[in-house]
Amino acid sequence: MKLQHLSIHGHRVAVRTAGSGPVLLLIHGMAGSSVTWKHVLPVLAQRFTVVAPDLLGHGESGKPRRGEYSLGAHANFLRDLLNVLGHDRATFVGQSLGGGVAMQMAYQFPERCERLVLVSSGGLGLEVNLVLRALTLPGAEYVFPAVCFPALRDAGNWLATWGYALGVRAAPAIEEVWRSYASLADADTRQAFFRTLHAVIDVSGQAVSAIDRLYLTSQVPTLIIWGGKDPIIPVSHAADAHRAMPGSRLAIFDDVGHFPHCEDPEHFVDTLEAFIAATPPAQVTEAEWRALLRASHDLQSALGADAEGPPRRKTAEGLRLARHSA
Repeated sequence: MKLQHLSIHGHRVAVRTAGSGPVLLLIHGMAGSSVTWKHVLPVLAQRFTVVAPDLLGHGESGKPRRGEYSLGAHANFLRDLLNVLGHDRATFVGQSLGGGVAMQMAYQFPERCERLVLVSSGGLGLEVNLVLRALTLPGAEYVFPAVCFPALRDAGNWLATWGYALGVRAAPAIEEVWRSYASLADADTRQAFFRTLHAVIDVSGQAVSAIDRLYLTSQVPTLIIWGGKDPIIPVSHAADAHRAMPGSRLAIFDDVGHFPHCEDPEHFVDTLEAFIAATPPAQVTEAEWRALLRASHDLQSALGADAEGPPRRKTAEGLRLARHSA
């Protein structure tokens, strides 16, 4: 993996790149970094150009106090990163928060999205782990430093190094959780984390949902991967999204939690590569996107003003009309 440090809009951006071929954009989750893909990136790089950035506010990328950490802002940042690297289009692969960012990118820049892969993704339902909800309570960001500070982080890292030398290693999911927790001992990272958290979660659960626009993925090959024992976001969100996304594919890893790419990397790579091999890349034009939205509007109007949500039962007809109009 080649770690680069770029400057975009004056902000430091860390990105890991490797391989050649069709582009895979790997987007990590909240409080994570591109390191999360270390179990799968070398293998994927044998067939693809892999681009794995640290989102702003995460990892080794900049953490501007005046920056914006919404899904839309992250999507804009990744679009600009692809431009700087010289990539016009990619398969978007997002895990947890990264799944929400990937969906936002596909919505804002459909012409750049060849395929969409959602891994234990946020933005597909209300429910989320109670700890994340509790961290949105007023004052939580001021209390958190009492349980996450540099000395404790350093002690934990020392124990992990000592254990590794003795041949004892934590499970991949525990490593991921610890890495995220440890990163929050840094004040700037913690500040960016809470701003990101408040952008997508409140005390009642996930505050951002893509459910009403999932029918638009009918033109984009979509794969949903989820751990059957996910303790962060319930696996029921995967089934709900699969029903709402015409033509999507669903893969449940039965004995896996929130990090399928870490907990079962071989299965993850096999599933992702098989999906890419079986699906031609989408080539959505602005005219087709506009026509699909118009068809959706017309179908919703035909269902009546009282009909809530997207006309999922009419999606196939809407797509046919959109392609005919385009």
